[in-house]
Amino acid sequence: MEENTRGCGDTGCTEECCSGCEHACSDQQPESLIEPTNEYNNIKKVIGVVSGKGGVGKSLVTSLLAVTMQRKGYQAAILDADITGPSIPKAFKLKEKAVANELGIFPVKTKTGIGTMSVNSILENDTDPVVWRGPVIAGTVKQFWTDVLWGDVDYMFIDMPPGTGDVPLTVFQSIPVDGIVIVTSPQELVSMIVSKAVKMAQLMNIPIIGLVENMSYFTCPDNGKDYQVFGDSHIEEVAKEHGLEVLGRLPIDPKLAAACDKGMIELFEGDWLEELAKKLETM
Repeated sequence: MEENTRGCGDTGCTEECCSGCEHACSDQQPESLIEPTNEYNNIKKVIGVVSGKGGVGKSLVTSLLAVTMQRKGYQAAILDADITGPSIPKAFKLKEKAVANELGIFPVKTKTGIGTMSVNSILENDTDPVVWRGPVIAGTVKQFWTDVLWGDVDYMFIDMPPGTGDVPLTVFQSIPVDGIVIVTSPQELVSMIVSKAVKMAQLMNIPIIGLVENMSYFTCPDNGKDYQVFGDSHIEEVAKEHGLEVLGRLPIDPKLAAACDKGMIELFEGDWLEELAKKLETM
């Protein structure tokens, strides 16, 4: 019998041929891991908000983005993927728990109608710790996508946990993310942290929309001058290094912090993310 030396892309290739062939079939594509969302949902754009480290204001930026797009007349939603450190319910002063029926789980709505889903929306007590292993946490995030009745959503923002571990990997593989926003701070360390986030996005083939710098400056109420409390910003250098845009700079503002603490983020005043919002509208 003549040995089969054909590449698997040849005409007449059979399953038996492929099973013993060393060449990869040109028409065989890697199996997609993307999970379908609930059949009653119509989610147009999914934006991940990420950071390489904790404490840089990722949840703040997520909240402000959702409020900004809601004010522009779009329907916004927030999927809180930071399972062990959920901040979204507090920022919007959400006390009620999510309810479900045979069709799925209903998101908890904010005062202005932003749909949210967070682990605190399903825990009996908000202060109960989430002592779960990685696969369980990742599975919960996936269920927030597949089982929640989000309905019609123009922009869904995913508040990611810091770093490049299980949950970001699950989100990038299981949810059709259209792009990510990377949140940074002015410290020197930011260059390495941003590089890690950028490289993970590139590995997962996720577009990077741009950078937002939080705690960028402080405006003195006495003289109106801006002061860089954490030293000179390196955000422009980092953005240039990776070919990215800086689309927003948030100040150190006691009023903004108080709005988050009191659950009144929907009343914030400021146009710091207007450029980023316009970028999202052109996607």
